[in-house]
Amino acid sequence: MFTVLGITFPIFAMVVLGYALVARGMFKPADMKTFGSWTMNIALPALIFHAVASRPVSEVFNLAYMGIYLSGALITIVIGFLWFSATQDPARRGVAIMGTSCPNSGFVGYPLILVLFPDQAGLVLAFNMLVENVVIIPLALVIMELGKPKDQSHPLRQVAQVLLGVVKRPLVIGIALGLVVSITGITLPGPVDRLVSLISASAAALALLVIGGSLVGLPLRGNRALAAQIVAGKLLVMPAATALLMVALGSFGISLPHDLAVAVILSAAVPMFAIYSVFAQEAGHAGLASLAQVGATAFSFVTLNLLLLILT
Repeated sequence: MFTVLGITFPIFAMVVLGYALVARGMFKPADMKTFGSWTMNIALPALIFHAVASRPVSEVFNLAYMGIYLSGALITIVIGFLWFSATQDPARRGVAIMGTSCPNSGFVGYPLILVLFPDQAGLVLAFNMLVENVVIIPLALVIMELGKPKDQSHPLRQVAQVLLGVVKRPLVIGIALGLVVSITGITLPGPVDRLVSLISASAAALALLVIGGSLVGLPLRGNRALAAQIVAGKLLVMPAATALLMVALGSFGISLPHDLAVAVILSAAVPMFAIYSVFAQEAGHAGLASLAQVGATAFSFVTLNLLLLILT
C-alpha cells in the first residue's frame, strides 16, 4: 500500500500545491490559463512529437491498445446515452456523456504513467491523444450539439467545424510531424533533440499545477445527484468497461503487454479533461460540470490508488 501511495502522492501533492498557490494569491486563476496553454499547445505537443519521432513507425500505432481504449470509451458513451436519455433532458445528457467519457490524459494521465512506466509514457500519451482528439471528443461534442434546440443546432456544420478543429490541434500536429520524421527515418540533430526534450520536461509538473489551480473559484452550484452520476461514470464505468473488454478480447488471443494493459485501464480511470466546464458552459451547465470535475479529481485519489493496488 505504501508503495502505491508513493506513486500517487507526488501527483496529488502537486495538484494540492497548485490549488494552494492560487487560493493564497501567489498565482491568479488567469495564470493557470497561461500555464495550461503552454502545456497543451507547446510542451505536450513537443513531448508527443519526440515520443513518435524517436521510434520506428511500427511502434507508433498499437492497434490493440488504441482499439481497447476507444472501445471502452464508446461503451461508456452508449451506456451514458441510454441512462441519461432516460433520466435527463437532452442538454444535460450531452454534458453528462462528455464528463463520463473524456479523460484528462494530458494533465493527469501522462504524469501518472510517467511515474509508472517512464519509457512508455510518451507513446501512451500519443495513443490516448490520437483516440481522444480524433474520435471521443468530437463525438461528445456532436452529442452535445444534438441536445440544443432545433433552431440552434446545425449538426452537419458542427461536425465539419469539429473535424477542422481536430486537424488544427497542436497535439494532432505534433503527432503528424512525429510520424513524418519516423516514416522518413530522419534523425533529429542533437541540439534540436535536446531542445524538444527540455520543452517536454516541463509538461508533467505544470499540468498537475494547472489542474489544482484551475479548481479554485469554480462555480459549485448544480445538480449534485447528476454530478455524482457523472463522477461514477468517469471513475468507475469507463475503466470497468475497458478492463472487461480487455479480458474478453484476451480469450480470443488479443492481449497487451502488462505495462500497456495497466496503462490503458489507468488512462480510462483518470478524471475528465480540464476544459470540460468550458464546453459545458456553452450548454448552460458550467456549475454542474465544475461540481463533477471537483468531485472526480478528489475521488480519483481513492479510485486510482485502489486500481494501482490491484494492478501492480
